[in-house]
Amino acid sequence: MPIPIYYAWLRSSVLGQSVDAYVDYLHQQQYRSAVIRIYLRGVAHFARWVTKRRVPLRSIDESLTRQFLSEHLPACRCPYPCLRTFIAVRAALVHLLHVLRTEGSISGPEVLIHSPIWSELGRFDEYLGSVCGLAIATRASRRRWVSQFLTDLFASAPIDIGRIQPHDIVGFMTRTTHRYRPGSLGVLGCALRSYLRFRAVACGDKVGALLAAVLRNARWPLDTLPKHLTDEEVVRFIGAFDQHSANGLRDFAMARCMLDMGLRAGEVAAIQLDDLNWRNGTLTLRYGKSRRADMLPLPTQTGRAIVQYMRVARPPSTTRALFVRHRAPCSLPTTRRLVSGAICRAFGRCGLTHCKGTHVLRHTAAVRMRCAGASLKEIADVLRHRSLDSATIYSKVDLPRLATVAAPWPGGLS
Repeated sequence: MPIPIYYAWLRSSVLGQSVDAYVDYLHQQQYRSAVIRIYLRGVAHFARWVTKRRVPLRSIDESLTRQFLSEHLPACRCPYPCLRTFIAVRAALVHLLHVLRTEGSISGPEVLIHSPIWSELGRFDEYLGSVCGLAIATRASRRRWVSQFLTDLFASAPIDIGRIQPHDIVGFMTRTTHRYRPGSLGVLGCALRSYLRFRAVACGDKVGALLAAVLRNARWPLDTLPKHLTDEEVVRFIGAFDQHSANGLRDFAMARCMLDMGLRAGEVAAIQLDDLNWRNGTLTLRYGKSRRADMLPLPTQTGRAIVQYMRVARPPSTTRALFVRHRAPCSLPTTRRLVSGAICRAFGRCGLTHCKGTHVLRHTAAVRMRCAGASLKEIADVLRHRSLDSATIYSKVDLPRLATVAAPWPGGLS
């Protein structure tokens, strides 16, 4: 069988000594042969470009791959079989840098020179984690809002808190009102107040007037009903999983965790094998939003779904995560995005297109508990709410109990 020309390019380039290690790495990650050939074409394209520029092996890093992707690839006129698909080439080069660093052929990741805003956000994140004790997702949300605010005011210039005036805060929040819902605007205000408190604590800035300028949007938390699935929709949703396939068994077990226990997508992805106590029938959540360990009873049907997945579908893996990837790179822990994607695809298969996210399953779990007779305190404990007030909205869906306390209309019905 003739050797492909792209393989010959690789062998004759500065990457020639690393080709076998690169292929072995992709095989270990259980990539299919067709995908490996595609990645080799992408790396060969990069190797050809590097060789023509006479770049030594030790100089290959992220900045060079970014230059190749952003400058050469869009205007590429290299002959076939050079791969020009941006996403595939970028993925191939990410794996290449990992292999080269594992071999010791190149140095560690480059140290980026960040903008003043980037550095400020790093200090703010450290404050949120070490002083406020906030979870990773909450910190990421606040960094995102504060980044928009600082970029709007300073762009790439150094941050000068003394230049910020109350009308700057009011103007920024006013300009965003047409783009976001009231709930998101409330999160924005919370993020700005948190950042200003950080400046007061960490830098000693006088921020009293700025804190007073942060707008509080009018919002009534009990004015709507929680979006949840009806009993008929629950049956359709459960039936949307193919329990004869490995992916279907895994996704079904993840769905049961969310539907029966009210877990968030990130909490499902973070479950470890050691968190399951089969003798006591409990699940310990160690990586939840509140950053504390919570022990929950494991419902029988949820436990059965997990056992079926572990016995039949879970691939061998060195990770202690309960749910792992089934596609290359295989046997790695799942992520919050993977869990959310599996649930949203199930919504689409069963026709529940109005369900836009996974939180509807958390509301459904609470509504089912309430209709089964659970108290608001019990619901708050299972959902791990810090305040009982967060569970009061579920009292609005218990129509039989609400009917017993409804007062008659004065004068009767006309």
